[in-house]
Amino acid sequence: MATTAAMLHRRNLLRFAALPLLAGGSASAASTSFSAFLEGVAAEARRGGVSDSTLRQAFSIIQPNNKVLELDRRQPEFTLTWAQYRDGRLSTQRIERGRQLFTENQMLLDAIWQRFQVSPRIIMAIWGLETNYGGFTGNFNVIEALATLAWDGRRSEFFRKELLAALRILEARDVTPDRMRGSYAGAMGNPQFMPTSFERLAVDFDGDGHRDIWGSRADSLASIANYLSRSGWREDERWGREVLLPSGFDPGLAGRSTRRPLREWLRQGVRAADGSELQVFDMEASILLPGGPSGQAFMVYQNFNVIRRYNPSDYYALVIGLLSDQLA
Repeated sequence: MATTAAMLHRRNLLRFAALPLLAGGSASAASTSFSAFLEGVAAEARRGGVSDSTLRQAFSIIQPNNKVLELDRRQPEFTLTWAQYRDGRLSTQRIERGRQLFTENQMLLDAIWQRFQVSPRIIMAIWGLETNYGGFTGNFNVIEALATLAWDGRRSEFFRKELLAALRILEARDVTPDRMRGSYAGAMGNPQFMPTSFERLAVDFDGDGHRDIWGSRADSLASIANYLSRSGWREDERWGREVLLPSGFDPGLAGRSTRRPLREWLRQGVRAADGSELQVFDMEASILLPGGPSGQAFMVYQNFNVIRRYNPSDYYALVIGLLSDQLA
């Protein structure tokens, strides 16, 4: 049975009549400041066109999520090497599952290609790496996770914008609050879009009136394609390739910041991984050495940087490229 103090605390929260909040958990000092924070967000959301009905649904029974804060603050004990990162993600199971789904969804992927001119194998690779082809898209209540991170203060401006975008998505009825699940940081659905990315780039490809990146495979894959297309994807170019470097190659020339015409790299003796000569095209390229001077070498093109727009990690973009080659 509720104590008198808890009842008074609940009554104070309910002064926010348009947005009844349930404190949940312990009645800590943070609960009160959290409710005040939500009042401010609600006022701003209303000015942006979000209704009281949507706000009541979104903010009912949410509280600061300690697990979200724990994951956000956790510092990794070590950094994965390139080999560890690569081998942990380019598993036989992921490749075989991707090939199976590629075949099963060939007609859909062809239709998406016709509209967005983005290689189906890249779309499939991103889907495979982000959520294991929809196998795990996140169990966190996105509104609660974003509200927790925005209220916490470490990156409040960023997460407040994402929270407001999530509320507008609910207002547009693309998804219901109970289905708006994602990562602890608010990345949502099959493509793991943040809410602001969803607003700009999610697509209703199946034509049902909703941009459903949680339950619609067509919307999910087309939204990935739209993201890459809007980021500058060039369908007539590769992402990159593994290469062999000439003896005495200066590792100081490696890195995305060093871009040179392809013909210059070939003139220095850069070859395909099997030792064959590469064709000369009128394009720029960079050399990457993710495992250091004695490890694998890659030549990457503009589309590699487009993949990095999805996730700004060289390791990530390389694995996406390699996985896409395996799925083709």
